[in-house]
Amino acid sequence: MEQQYTKIMTAVDGSSEAELAFKKAVNVAKRNNAELLLAHVIDTRAFQTVSSFDNVLAEQATEMAKQTLNDYEKYAKNAGCEKVSKVIEYGAPKLMIATQIPEENDIDLIMLGATGLNAVERLFIGSVSEYVIRNASCDVLIVRTDLNNQLPDDDKD
Repeated sequence: MEQQYTKIMTAVDGSSEAELAFKKAVNVAKRNNAELLLAHVIDTRAFQTVSSFDNVLAEQATEMAKQTLNDYEKYAKNAGCEKVSKVIEYGAPKLMIATQIPEENDIDLIMLGATGLNAVERLFIGSVSEYVIRNASCDVLIVRTDLNNQLPDDDKD
């Protein structure tokens, strides 16, 4: 029997790598007649050092995330993806994307953009995609190319 994905998650953060993954996830969801879950994780650790502004900053981040997810949802539906849902979570992106969101939503495929970190940054902080690959309990697909399977112009060196 052919593998059929039923619930695909892609994490969007506004980066060009995440956008590549999102566009490919739309196509995979359409081919599989699967639900597409758009996830955005607001890293609460960023607000812990700014005590007097943390609520305002968190609210602003949430509003920006809602608008971004609404834009992605509109794109997906216009592209023919019928079942699209959205989730905004708060916490450590690595943990939320690798385990919590997929487990709570019965995800069977996670599609992520390749990291934009260099080797030194990965050594000290690690990449989200690397963590998800190691810890997710479902299939993970790391997207490096555009819809024509070409590297983005800034990666062709």
